[in-house]
Amino acid sequence: MRRLLLVALLLLVSGSIAMAQNKIDTKWHCPKPTADNKFDVGDVPEHIYWIGQGACSATSSDDAFKEKSAEYTEFQERWKASYNNHGRFNVTLDNGDRVYYTYEGSAPTDIAKPATNKFKILSGTGKHKGIKGSGACSGSRTADGSDWTCSGTYSIGK
Repeated sequence: MRRLLLVALLLLVSGSIAMAQNKIDTKWHCPKPTADNKFDVGDVPEHIYWIGQGACSATSSDDAFKEKSAEYTEFQERWKASYNNHGRFNVTLDNGDRVYYTYEGSAPTDIAKPATNKFKILSGTGKHKGIKGSGACSGSRTADGSDWTCSGTYSIGK
């Protein structure tokens, strides 16, 4: 009897956890960075550190999680044909709440080739206080900026 009760309790808890997951589905457009700083490392040719900042606008966003705009700060290590990056992405939602992301990824330096990254949601404000989540983005880049399609899940704890 105890075993049956334990199994039922575990099913109830795992079902409520699964139902607490909400979806993120946003497309972003990011013009060229407003701050763009490149430093030659000097150890080997084509080894560069880059740090930049910019802003992005959501071009479409899920109605349940309406992302509107964002500012980012990003660090890249470029070497020859690829780079690794990490940064922070601070989002403003339609209702004025803020959601704070961290991300990391890699891509070829050839902007004609796609880029990808993974993100984690660290925290939020207002109704989104206690938010946690994760997901991934894929992007296309041009000389004028980049466009990203991001999807993932989040939950809001108490």
